[in-house]
Amino acid sequence: MTRDTPRPQDTAQGPVRPPEQDAVPFRAAVRTWFLVSLQTFGGPAGQIAVMQRALVDEKRWIGQRRFLHALNYCTLLPGPEAQQLATYVGWLLHGTRGGLVAGGLFVLPGVVALLALSAVYVAFGDTTAVTAVFTGLAAAVLAIVVQAVLRVARKALDGRALLVLAVASFLALFVVGVPFPVVVALAGAAGWALGRWRPSALPRTQAAEGPEAGPAPVVSDDVLHHEAPTARRTLRVLLVGLLVWGVPIAAVAVLTGAGSVLTEQGLFFSGAAVVTFGGAYAVLAYVAQQAVAVYGWLSPGEMVRGLALAETTPGPLIMVVQFVAFLGAYRDPGALDPWVAAVLASLLVTWVTFVPSFLFVLLGAPYMERLRGNRSLSAALKGITAAVVGVIANLGVYFAVHTLFSETVHVDGGPLSLEVPDPTTLRPVPLGIALVAAVLLFRRGWSVLRTLGVCAVLGLAAGLAGLSLG
Repeated sequence: MTRDTPRPQDTAQGPVRPPEQDAVPFRAAVRTWFLVSLQTFGGPAGQIAVMQRALVDEKRWIGQRRFLHALNYCTLLPGPEAQQLATYVGWLLHGTRGGLVAGGLFVLPGVVALLALSAVYVAFGDTTAVTAVFTGLAAAVLAIVVQAVLRVARKALDGRALLVLAVASFLALFVVGVPFPVVVALAGAAGWALGRWRPSALPRTQAAEGPEAGPAPVVSDDVLHHEAPTARRTLRVLLVGLLVWGVPIAAVAVLTGAGSVLTEQGLFFSGAAVVTFGGAYAVLAYVAQQAVAVYGWLSPGEMVRGLALAETTPGPLIMVVQFVAFLGAYRDPGALDPWVAAVLASLLVTWVTFVPSFLFVLLGAPYMERLRGNRSLSAALKGITAAVVGVIANLGVYFAVHTLFSETVHVDGGPLSLEVPDPTTLRPVPLGIALVAAVLLFRRGWSVLRTLGVCAVLGLAAGLAGLSLG
């Protein structure tokens, strides 16, 4: 790949890359996004780790600071931040088509996998072999999450103040149960305050990117994207996005009736898509309460099984909504065949859940690009970056508790709101597989995909041997 391209022309805001001079071939980007999509197990922590490794550490398409800047913005949005991060980076590399391809491929394997597993669950009910495979994958994800925390923390926490913010964010989430939006807002305010009154606490060095032992990023940190944040572009993206989002719901309402389960699901999950602040588990708690207690689409036990499937299939954890929609529509299909209703509902809910994510990113990314040099914003986003480290660590602990133990105990006392494992319910098989995954990743340096494959085989072998997986 050659980098001998003409020098981009300067603007008042900095140099801008002309749209026809794609530094990364589009076909190569599509191939990479597809490979990334096959490795997106383990929720946002594992997904961010996969993109960090592929886009920043190995291919050097973008630099660490730009990656974290995009992550900070996506963390502030409702919806799955990892999928939005993929959309942002895809847009950064190839404009709107790049964002659509990156974000679309990010969820495609999960859509296919969970649709198939939902059908298997409805048809057979007992998926012992699949459960065994997913037990191995879930255990492997624990090691991947630890790797993600260490990688992001090493590169993002370039000062003692940021380390304190990360630890405080973790404790606020895990021990006290402070809502995620409050943690992010307070971290941003703390970063802004430090940048204004104690700028020495936020070193302006290359430490945030780590030592640059390799080549410079293909897309330089000093080059802005060619799409400027104009009012005309914003209006165009908004109108097209709202039409693409709303037309399928209107069509379903016309064809199946305003009171059909498909219309109910389309409207409910459309609303959920714009208010789902607080991270995946906060979102899923709300969805579970509504889907089980209000709409009666599935039972509490089935909601847990759906979450387990979503946690161990590629793609965002919010993909569990596909399972919820499938079961709800299958059991209340109206005039449709149950299988047709289930598949339509599954695809409709996936559509209305993720279209807003594309819309938020494509609307806001050009503005965020122009604000990268703003010192006050940069300081606030550094605080948010520190909080993100704490958030990933919290998700990792949550995932470990629910993967390695069968039962948990909720502890409430004063300001504390803590969910701790019952040590008598330790699951030996997932623990053993998790230790194997840690050795393969940290001691042997294996790739994530290769490690996942080995752990899936170990889980299947344990299931076939009759070992207890629960």
